[in-house]
Amino acid sequence: MADEFLTLSLDTGSGGGDVVIKLRPDLAPGHVARIKELAGEGFYDGITFHRVIPGFMAQGGCPEGSGMGGSKKPDLKAEFNAEPHVRGVCSMARSSMPDSANSQFFICFDDATFLDGQYTAWGVVESGMEHVDALPKGEPPAKPGKIVKATVSEG
Repeated sequence: MADEFLTLSLDTGSGGGDVVIKLRPDLAPGHVARIKELAGEGFYDGITFHRVIPGFMAQGGCPEGSGMGGSKKPDLKAEFNAEPHVRGVCSMARSSMPDSANSQFFICFDDATFLDGQYTAWGVVESGMEHVDALPKGEPPAKPGKIVKATVSEG
């Protein structure tokens, strides 16, 4: 089985760069399939990181930029797994309902193991974490960083 990668090209307002995330279908096959589908459709292109909390995480994937929206696709069934929420881990955001993840995701800046078993981890940053670290901070940031283009490649 080939390793799969989701490459998010981020415009951080200071030149930006690629964040390469290794997808983990072994942990969350349904969530990885959704990320691949949305990226392939261009859903994430131009979407902002609307919630960036220093020492915690950067969240994006809301088409409204408010944290309240998602794709038109049905919500996903939770695929909670044993992957610890540590620096660089990517996981799906959701409401208080476990089966409510849709398109929003977050990337952990630091250890957030209090989230373990409650959110679906689906990938890990392999390179470019410095671009995540450089995202403008805030809830929402005054000038949010954005995903210029999200592409999926295998290999």
